[in-house]
Amino acid sequence: MTQTSSLKRGEMRHSTREALTGYGFVAIWIIGFAIFTFAPLVQTFIYSLNQVTIESTGVSTEYVDWANYSRALFTDPTFVELLIGYAIETSVSLPIILIFSMIIALFLNLDFKGKGLFRTIFFLPVVITSGPVIRELTEQGATSTAGLAQVAAVADFLAELPRSVRSPVEYLLTSFILILWFSGVQILIYLSSLQKVDKSLYEAAAIDGASAWESFWKITLPSLTPTTLVIAIYTVITLSHFSENKVLKYIYDQTYAVEGGIGYASAMSFVYFGVLVVLLVVVYLFLNFQSRRAGK
Repeated sequence: MTQTSSLKRGEMRHSTREALTGYGFVAIWIIGFAIFTFAPLVQTFIYSLNQVTIESTGVSTEYVDWANYSRALFTDPTFVELLIGYAIETSVSLPIILIFSMIIALFLNLDFKGKGLFRTIFFLPVVITSGPVIRELTEQGATSTAGLAQVAAVADFLAELPRSVRSPVEYLLTSFILILWFSGVQILIYLSSLQKVDKSLYEAAAIDGASAWESFWKITLPSLTPTTLVIAIYTVITLSHFSENKVLKYIYDQTYAVEGGIGYASAMSFVYFGVLVVLLVVVYLFLNFQSRRAGK
């Protein structure tokens, strides 16, 4: 009994040490989040409920309750229009990025010469879109094919579409290059997941007479379902904080505008954050439903 109880105490002490070690590593992130993220978020929310004025003596605030939120949602048509455009563009871009990333990852997972070079080529846009280069390319029109929408046949096709469908299709045609530039990290994540799929499953399927197409639908795609969910969430967040995002640029411009202000910009930021959360929830529920449906 004595040896058993002492052994249990030793095991508890060991598990406690492991837990404390884990908490020690996590504490670094928690402290950083509390100081550099949570505290500014709280201050921003306080600003959103006030009329903020920058004076020579400092920052003065005047409590206005929810007036800034009411203005952003009901009396600022530009902001609402940008929010709707953001939701439409994200909804159009997400499936294209997922499909393109998966196809390229399947290609790069094959055994051929120069595979490392192709991986580098497809990852290069990530470096470009995360720096000031993308701003210069955007200003010069290198990230879009705006002239495509001016072609007579394409213009006639767009004119025949319902107004609710025309905007997403036009965005897809004019911004297809930029959409594909957001696929670098997604390709690498898909590729790492593909390399973890047990090859014996494909061998067993081939013995049973399954074709490559059937193996993809029955083995590869179900195995990538959790990865697809993670990539979808990552993609939505990436598109949402892109430096050339029109909503973010509008909020930034309103920060020190005469008709705007820090309080109004803070309120718009939280409204934008709410739309982002709604999009993430919709994406999560949709993909989770599809995965459960495929598993039945």
